[in-house]
Amino acid sequence: MRTYVLDPGARIPLYEQLYRAVKEDILSGAIAGGEKLPSKRALAEHLSVSRITVENAYEQLLAEGYLISRPRSGYFAQRLQTLPSAVRNNTPHTEQTAVGVPSASASYFPFSVWAKLMRGVLLDRREQLLQPVANVGLEELRRAIAGMLRRSRGIEADPDCIVIGAGAEYLYNILIQLLGRDRCFGLEDPGHGKIAQVYGANLVRAVPVALDEEGVSVEALRQSEATVMHLSPGHQYPTGIVTPIGRRRQLMAWLAESPHRWLIEDDYDSEFRFGGKPIPTMFSMDDVGRVIYMNTFSRTITPALRISYMILPPELMAQYRARLGFYSCTVPAFEQLTLARFLEEGYFEKHLNRMRRHYRLLRDDFLEKLGASPCADRILVQGHEAGLHMLLRLETALSDEEVERRLAEVGVRAASLRRYEMRPAADTRQGVMVVSYSDLEQEQLPMLIHVLAEITA
Repeated sequence: MRTYVLDPGARIPLYEQLYRAVKEDILSGAIAGGEKLPSKRALAEHLSVSRITVENAYEQLLAEGYLISRPRSGYFAQRLQTLPSAVRNNTPHTEQTAVGVPSASASYFPFSVWAKLMRGVLLDRREQLLQPVANVGLEELRRAIAGMLRRSRGIEADPDCIVIGAGAEYLYNILIQLLGRDRCFGLEDPGHGKIAQVYGANLVRAVPVALDEEGVSVEALRQSEATVMHLSPGHQYPTGIVTPIGRRRQLMAWLAESPHRWLIEDDYDSEFRFGGKPIPTMFSMDDVGRVIYMNTFSRTITPALRISYMILPPELMAQYRARLGFYSCTVPAFEQLTLARFLEEGYFEKHLNRMRRHYRLLRDDFLEKLGASPCADRILVQGHEAGLHMLLRLETALSDEEVERRLAEVGVRAASLRRYEMRPAADTRQGVMVVSYSDLEQEQLPMLIHVLAEITA
């Protein structure tokens, strides 16, 4: 049995030290693909740590796809594709319905903190508020975003490679111009309809790329003509799939096969993960400089705050400055400076922790009530490990349209999974509903369970 030296006095928790050590052994081949790992109890006794330490480390490795769990057999190392040398893992420690992508409830917006920061900006930076803003955004905000990403996501981002924009849709438009309208863009199918609409409005070719249980199918991607793949590996919308490390390495191998290929990593709700560490990004794995990272504050703070950002690889950033540097920044200095202080002074992390706690308790309460209900065996819940939505697979004789109507009557935003497909809906997705719980309150849950019982009766 392998021995790992864990330091109880280190700033990094013991479970994370163990997680990193086992992950490194799997990536290096010291733990071979398919090799069985010690049980949680055995490894805990061997390392003289608590069982919960080993359990947390194993759960994170499972979430990222480094381990697989087999009932009554234990934990086994995943078989990972060997990448070309140029892309070795470089990881640092259709018509859309009104459901839309869920975002944090406005009732939890930190009004008093935001108002205090706004007053401070007005007092301290009144002259700067009247000055032109660099087209990439204010340096204060770009540095604050880089610091936040380093702390929360382990991303080492150069502030000079960050571009601020008024919403993700604006940045999609910029990327289309930057990468070229003659390219073929691959989109996840099923996926968020607004993304397809943006590409369509720009008159560029966008093709659906099918998903399997691990996210974007590499086989389907190879069969398509896409040279740019737009994907959300951290928590795909609407399926909730978290792409495991094995599939991520396959996608990085596809990327490395041609200098004309790009990945757009849309990490839109990575902050709402309810267990373990955040999943490492594909941007952090990029060793060829062709992964573009995107995220937004619209879903973590409020949709009214139209501030999104992307991190461009250095070569692409140079092209942006040369070709599109004439664009003006679309976000006012006042909002940028306020957000910069919100990030730098730790309010963003406090806000996220509060949101995570609220939504985790709400989700757990729903799952507990559903599990105790008469309809529990007729409803399968999927994609609930992160994000603010989940999939409900219902055994029902009702049409998807009728199910949507019944749920809407009790204030639940839901839409058939088939509405998110670019290709004609598959029969296997009949009765699968994408349910947002970002606006739900605890007192609504009994009625929701009651309606679900009626729908599946």
